[in-house]
Amino acid sequence: MLKNLNQLVDYLEEHLLEELSLKDLSLKMGISDYHLKRTFSFIAGVSIAEYVKNRKLSLANVDLLQGMPVTEVAFKYGYQSLDGFSRAFREWSGYLPSEIKKLNFQKTFPKLTFYINVKGGISMELKLENKEQFNIIGVAKKVPIQFEGVNQSIIELAQSITPEQRAEMHEVGDLYPNQVVNVSYNFDETRMEETGELTHMIGFLSTQENPYTDLEQLTVPAHTWAIFPNKGLFPQTLQETMARIFSEWLPSSGYELVEAPEISFTEYSEKQEEVYSEVWIAVKKSV
Repeated sequence: MLKNLNQLVDYLEEHLLEELSLKDLSLKMGISDYHLKRTFSFIAGVSIAEYVKNRKLSLANVDLLQGMPVTEVAFKYGYQSLDGFSRAFREWSGYLPSEIKKLNFQKTFPKLTFYINVKGGISMELKLENKEQFNIIGVAKKVPIQFEGVNQSIIELAQSITPEQRAEMHEVGDLYPNQVVNVSYNFDETRMEETGELTHMIGFLSTQENPYTDLEQLTVPAHTWAIFPNKGLFPQTLQETMARIFSEWLPSSGYELVEAPEISFTEYSEKQEEVYSEVWIAVKKSV
């Protein structure tokens, strides 16, 4: 997978001035749109669209330093108006394009290279399980992306759950792990910039249909799930496990992502350094 991502970056570099769709890129790579979008974003730390935009603005910076007129630079890099280019360039660099030559200012965004970083030969425990279709019944809301520390919006969602809702979720929760799960889905394109949003649900897994008007239901089709148990300091260990799934396991696993919710749950302990969690991601064999 890393070899493919490096080939993708080379292809993007050669076609920066062209309009490329995610569909075109996924067909060229021979993998699904979802797998390409999620793996690139998680490993690169930026979405494909944001990467291309930043590379263009970096090269535009060079052209401006060399004295190319602002209007010519704007249209060269695909902007339909001077105002649109000026706004994007200022948001990226902190300066207007017209100021670059005078200030002799340059901000760079180098071409990416992907590689495997093996740290201490730490093994990852996992199991693959086929699960039939199930429902997740609970409460959900759009929350901002956050990968380190506690996401305050998720805390607020949890705090908003009423005693009645909690009792209702327990009533319908008849599937393992028979406790509250955290579910993330509907990731937008800017996921790894931490400027986008995802939908987060707190609920229970169930074989039943949701009978309650104050709860929501997410139906998850049958999939193969890669399940990663982990134990350690919360939430750091859980977040590190998720990062390692994408950066270490997935690229060499022979599997690719299926578009499905990412599920996790935590069994809290009095000892913060021994908190048990599991991460579930839906996968299929790579072609």
